[in-house]
Amino acid sequence: MKKEYGKWHKKKEVLNEREDIDSIFFREKEVWWAALGVNIGFEQDGKGEEFRRPVLILKKFNKFVVLVVPLTTKIKKNNKYYVPCSVGDETMRMAIISQVRLIDTKRFIDKLGVADDKSFTEIKTAIKGFL
Repeated sequence: MKKEYGKWHKKKEVLNEREDIDSIFFREKEVWWAALGVNIGFEQDGKGEEFRRPVLILKKFNKFVVLVVPLTTKIKKNNKYYVPCSVGDETMRMAIISQVRLIDTKRFIDKLGVADDKSFTEIKTAIKGFL
């Protein structure tokens, strides 16, 4: 599959110029659609025109920077790097804990929901365990 780096770089320039960052309110444990872009090799990419993927906010450092873990609907059982994440809807998701990353909140697009307490605790415990 050919990656669309040119389109992503144009989108990234637009994201960097965002001025509405003060109107975005978020908290730890929330799941947001974020423009993760086109990445190298096996790093998790975003999809579609906005290059987006759902991410779970693990840690809010300030209104500009958060630690997130990308989510996927690809279910992988018996894989220590994929942990179930329930957001309170019908869709089953997995947190890809090997892909934890720091992102700027300019990447946020829309709030998807909030992870339940059990999922959030299990994901954080799994991440601590592999660090």
